[in-house]
Order: sequence, then structure tokens, then C-alpha cells
Amino acid sequence: MSFRATILTLYPDMFPGHLGHSLSGKALERGQWSLDTVQIRDFAEDKHRTVDDTPAGGGAGMVLRADILAKAIDHASAGDDRPRLLMSPRGLPLTQKRVRELAAGPGAIIVCGRFEGVDQRVIDSRGLEEVSIGDYILSGGEPAALTLLDAVVRILPGVMGNDLSGVHESFEGGLLEHPHYTRPQVFEGMEIPAVLTSGHHGEIEKWREAEARKLTEERRPDLLNHPVTK
Repeated sequence: MSFRATILTLYPDMFPGHLGHSLSGKALERGQWSLDTVQIRDFAEDKHRTVDDTPAGGGAGMVLRADILAKAIDHASAGDDRPRLLMSPRGLPLTQKRVRELAAGPGAIIVCGRFEGVDQRVIDSRGLEEVSIGDYILSGGEPAALTLLDAVVRILPGVMGNDLSGVHESFEGGLLEHPHYTRPQVFEGMEIPAVLTSGHHGEIEKWREAEARKLTEERRPDLLNHPVTK
């Protein structure tokens, strides 16, 4: 069973984007995952294909209408139990743990918001899981959806040439990843740390663990409260 992503968007041409290239693109060609898009405007009923309206209570911007988006979701998820995600800056932060949970499942239905937001009633009635990729605002949910799918697709079985590449990375063990080095041995007077060329694998692992913890303490001390790193 391959991972199947369905994207609800006002801009279907934004997909597959960069996911059509490199490892994810090859995996898409091989059928290891699939992607289809649903144009939300197709479910509008007026001649202008209007999908938004002014916010109740006043305020700037426009809000994506519940009735139209609900029809699009129902169309995409008929007889389907894939998780329904809404890319939203107010959602729970996307974590590697959640990425792995999604990668282990059948796929996802992903709603890309636009304007000021989405009518809360469709979020509640259709059980949308709000997901954020960071504490900043994008012009819409499409780049966020591509980012989420990038994180998921790369760890699907067989996508990366070496599946261990998806294990020894930042966040997988609760720490940021250790520094990396390769040839040349000396670059602008800086040498590769001697331990990495010593051939002593136990000492190399100790060094990598210590460096990972040091970087995490400096840059992301919040991660040290993770159960894995305690």
C-alpha cells in the first residue's frame, strides 16, 4: 500500500512542486506514493466561483466559507479514513514523531488555507487537525503542505537509498544532529577532528553524541526536556 496524499487547494498548479524532483520525484514515478489535487473553487455555486466572504463581526481580510470547503472535503474523503489536516499557523507544531506517524499510515487529506483563515465550523464538523510548520505566516497553506509532504515522503520505505539516513538525523533521538565532515582532510587550515579518522567506532559515537548534545544545549535547549534525551 503506497502513501496517498490529496491536496485541497485554490492553486493546484503548485503541486507537486519540488516533490516532483530528486528522490521524492523518483518515488512518485515508481508509485511509492501518489498525489492528487482538488480545486476548492469547483464546489462554489455562483458564476464567479466565489469561495470566501467577509469575517463575521468585522475585520480585515476574507474567510474561506464552511459550506464550500465542506463539500470539497466530503468529495475527497468519501469512504476514506485518512487523517484530515489543515495547514495553519495556529496549529500544533509539526514534529518528527508526527511525521513518522503519518508515514506509517495510508496517507493524508491536506487542506491548504488562504485569506485570513477558514470558517471554524468546517474545522469542527470535518475533524480537521490543524498543523503548523513554524511561528511565521505564509501567503497560504500550499508551501506548508509541500514541506509536510517532503518530511513524510523521504522516510517512506525505499525512498532513500540508505534507510539509516532517516534515523541518524536531527530530532530523531531528541537532539540536533552532530557536525559532519568529509574530504579534503584540511580545508583553509581547519582539519577534520582526529577522532573521526581514528577508526575507533566507539569513540566516534561518543564524540557525535557529545557534539549533538552540545549543539542542542546551545541552540534548542527546549529539546532537552524531551523524554528521549532525559
